[in-house]
Amino acid sequence: MTQEDIVQTTLKDSNYHLSLFSEEEISALRKKIVIKEAKGKKTPFVTCIIRDKDIQLKPEEIVRQLFTARLVQLYGYPKKRIAFEYAVTFGREKKSADVVVFDKDRPDTPYIIVELKKPKLKDGKDQLRCHHKDPNYFEDITDIPKASQRLKDILSERYTLKDLIIKDKIANERKSLTNIILEMEDEVLANAGVDVFEEVFKLIFTKLYDEFLSQKDKGVINYFTKRVTKTAVGVPATEYGGKLIYFDGPDYDALKAAVSGIDDEGFRVLEFRNSGQTDTELKNKIQDLFNKARNQWTGVFPDSTVFDLSDSHLAVCVSSLQDVKTNMPQ
Repeated sequence: MTQEDIVQTTLKDSNYHLSLFSEEEISALRKKIVIKEAKGKKTPFVTCIIRDKDIQLKPEEIVRQLFTARLVQLYGYPKKRIAFEYAVTFGREKKSADVVVFDKDRPDTPYIIVELKKPKLKDGKDQLRCHHKDPNYFEDITDIPKASQRLKDILSERYTLKDLIIKDKIANERKSLTNIILEMEDEVLANAGVDVFEEVFKLIFTKLYDEFLSQKDKGVINYFTKRVTKTAVGVPATEYGGKLIYFDGPDYDALKAAVSGIDDEGFRVLEFRNSGQTDTELKNKIQDLFNKARNQWTGVFPDSTVFDLSDSHLAVCVSSLQDVKTNMPQ
């Protein structure tokens, strides 16, 4: 049995998939697999990147090793700042975190907590790329800081239509817009005391307009991605460059590769984003963007329409939707 077969066999009945990771990352993990005799049968093990010993290869361990390798190699965190199964205090409770990255200046204080949730469970906002906003909910961020960065650096990064295509939640996390909205409703808006449908409609309306304002940039992207063609069938798709691009396999990888090579220095910076403002400042910015959208597409909302969400609820909703690519109107 080849290493590739071992990885696929191990994941087969677990519902885990590795779409978050590149083929290069997965290939590097395969090369670390060793076969040992355990309980009378041949069993795959992997040399742990942190514990520096052979660990039995299980679905959760595959994901843990891949995430940790990325933390070390891509984000630049030293191995000495990373621990597995570390007890973390949540209020009055202590729970064992799957992976912890410790603070640079306080070596006993967790800085990043990685929870390797079982794939059948609803995605939590307490996983790797989240920022604790309030005792009751968490706020999505675009990425985690590298070892040389601060959270503020991530929030204030320049973000264009190019970045949105590359980091699109629908494509990268294999989610539908409907599921993302339902999660947001369940986690954030259930007790917000507003007409949930009305507020979500306002948010989507505003986000569509923000992408609409980047039509010129979309034209540049279309030019560079027009040779990307579809090969997959039966998976979610959207249109780029006049062609259907499927969010699975080689098509989306090819799209991301093509888009990544585009110089977006002259691109417009997207406004539907939480970029480090206070909640009140963010709400004022989104309300202003909504007003412009309402004036552009008349007849959808009355002139006096405003967001009824509180400042903090709106901030979390914007963070939940900001990395979702819509099909902007022409």
